Amino acid sequence: MRASDADRDRVAAVLREHTAQGRITMEEFNERLEHLYQSKTYGELQRLTSDLPDVDLRHRQLAKKTDKAAAKQAKAHAGMRAAWASWAMASSVNWVIWLIVSVTAEHLIYPWPLWVMGPWGVILLMSTIFGSGGSSKKR
Repeated sequence: MRASDADRDRVAAVLREHTAQGRITMEEFNERLEHLYQSKTYGELQRLTSDLPDVDLRHRQLAKKTDKAAAKQAKAHAGMRAAWASWAMASSVNWVIWLIVSVTAEHLIYPWPLWVMGPWGVILLMSTIFGSGGSSKKR
């Protein structure tokens, strides 16, 4: 029975997986790939992988999707870390300014940096605790 392009692509994916796992060398992979795209029947395709164990490509695709989800989660955490770093930097600058003004005035001035830190910090805290984790949908 004749094979389709989709069948050849599936066998190519199986060969790539076996190469990644170290079962065949790059040289063997290239040789088999040449024969793969010259193959016309299922029998010819099966001979290319007959000495290799079966690979479940559906499981491999699931793992790749999981890796993408983990990368998306890491980006969300990186964004939250950057937001907290910005808050800390702005708060530090405000406290330094407050301290300089208090020292030069020779008495303590009302701690106005709390009004900068407080609302911003509460919003960041709520976002950290109840945030979407980067799963917001773009419209």
